[in-house]
Amino acid sequence: MKKNGAEITVSILQEQGIRHIFGYPGGQVLPIYEALRQTPEITHILTANEQGAAHAADGYARASGKIGAVLSTSGPGATNLITGLAAAYADSVPMIALTGNVPRSLVGRDGFQEVDTWGLSIPVTKHSFLVRTVDELADTLRRAFVIAQSGRPGPVLVDIPKDVQTDTVEFTPMPPAERRRPPVCTDEQLAEAAKLIAASHRPYIYCGGGAVISHACHRIEALSELIDAPIGTSMMGLSSVPEKNPRKLGMQGMHGRYASSAALEEADLLLALGVRFSDRSHTVHGKRIIHIDIDAAEIDKNIPAYLGIIGDLSESLDRLIPLLKPQKHPVWRRRIRELKQTEAAQTTEYSTPMHPASLIRQVSLSAPEAVFVTDVGQHQIWAAQACVLNRSRAFLTSGGLGAMGFGMGAAIGASIATGRRAILFTGDGSFNMNAPELGCAVQNGLPLTVIVLNNGSLGMIRQWQDVSFAGRRFACDLPETDFAKLAEAYGAMGYRTVTPEQFTAALMDALRLQTPSLIDCRISPEWNVIPMLIHPDKPLE
Repeated sequence: MKKNGAEITVSILQEQGIRHIFGYPGGQVLPIYEALRQTPEITHILTANEQGAAHAADGYARASGKIGAVLSTSGPGATNLITGLAAAYADSVPMIALTGNVPRSLVGRDGFQEVDTWGLSIPVTKHSFLVRTVDELADTLRRAFVIAQSGRPGPVLVDIPKDVQTDTVEFTPMPPAERRRPPVCTDEQLAEAAKLIAASHRPYIYCGGGAVISHACHRIEALSELIDAPIGTSMMGLSSVPEKNPRKLGMQGMHGRYASSAALEEADLLLALGVRFSDRSHTVHGKRIIHIDIDAAEIDKNIPAYLGIIGDLSESLDRLIPLLKPQKHPVWRRRIRELKQTEAAQTTEYSTPMHPASLIRQVSLSAPEAVFVTDVGQHQIWAAQACVLNRSRAFLTSGGLGAMGFGMGAAIGASIATGRRAILFTGDGSFNMNAPELGCAVQNGLPLTVIVLNNGSLGMIRQWQDVSFAGRRFACDLPETDFAKLAEAYGAMGYRTVTPEQFTAALMDALRLQTPSLIDCRISPEWNVIPMLIHPDKPLE
């Protein structure tokens, strides 16, 4: 049958299993919007701007494990996508971004709302396409879906000129695209890994975002039990192992928990599973490291591996675990208990009224089935340290790019993808960046609760200025804003709290609602995130 390019685009989305697409219309993409109007099987979610749409598609993908989809027009619409694409690219999130562009005859002529979308997007996507004819459109879109979900996932952009959207061609439906077969590690590598594990007396398992992406959570728990090893995580790997597992020590690194970072320091063997050893991770130089990752580029990139294994994490563990014999390390286990006791004695803020970590723990215990989302800043670290997580894909944050403003869009996408309540932990600085997305949440009647930890400042900037510039603060104070009234202006329920009793009452009321709510929680502007490892030998206590 013959279809125009816009109809083909929407048919491919439907063919590949897309049920929701986030976006914002504009002149150069209206033919696709007309095709969407005629396709009730795909729900379009209108966000407040294109950045919010990109973050929503990102949150949708992170929470569900499926591909997120976003649609924008040319020029400013496409440029607004860039931050969202970069956040997804840094954290290996599978997304399809569709952009319209000026007709081919106007490309390169500086027409209205023309920009080199293809060139701009190359550094922040896994792949980027500019479709030149309607004949190649269907194959290009299908190829984009394959690339987005194969190997290490990531966002793929397809830029479609307006006349390609209106040209017609014969269209043949096809089955959904399947991801390419991931690399497979060798039997010799796995045998060497088993030998190193058997010789270890203080093994430590370090899980990153790849552990979540590859659905390796149960396998990691089995491995930990088999070799008697504690489990630490990166921020992206926080939900890879449930909090109720007694071997889980939590996040390690610059702002990590004491027991997790200290145990890593004392381990004699590190099993790094789906991690990239960013500059925020704890120093691990000089240790024997078995690094398993699907992306060959990550092996030896930041930290040299004693043994690098390239392959899908779940498949690699399925083959490695049968090669191992049960181990017991009573001395190591006793040392881990000591470290956890020391951490408990130091972590008094979890029980301090109105301390952000205490509030976050209270929220996570009160709504264990929710998907927890953060923006970026002090609140992000407090959430990573204190949030009780017992499900995979239950903690969404911009870990690599660190994009303030990520949270509202991501929470919207997560709630739509899962049907669950999304709870956003944010600061007044981050929330200000994409506050209008609250209107999108209201329009769609989402059970979304926003916790604004409001200290009247850019808290992490203030903290760094105090530490690095002898307390000389500049450009970190924010205007006084009544976020409860702002929420009400958008049609959400708003609360303003200054005491623990007020916060608890507001939280219980908000959690009963099946519509958006916001709690403006006033906290001390002097609370700092600790620990804060500025240099391996210079921690901030």
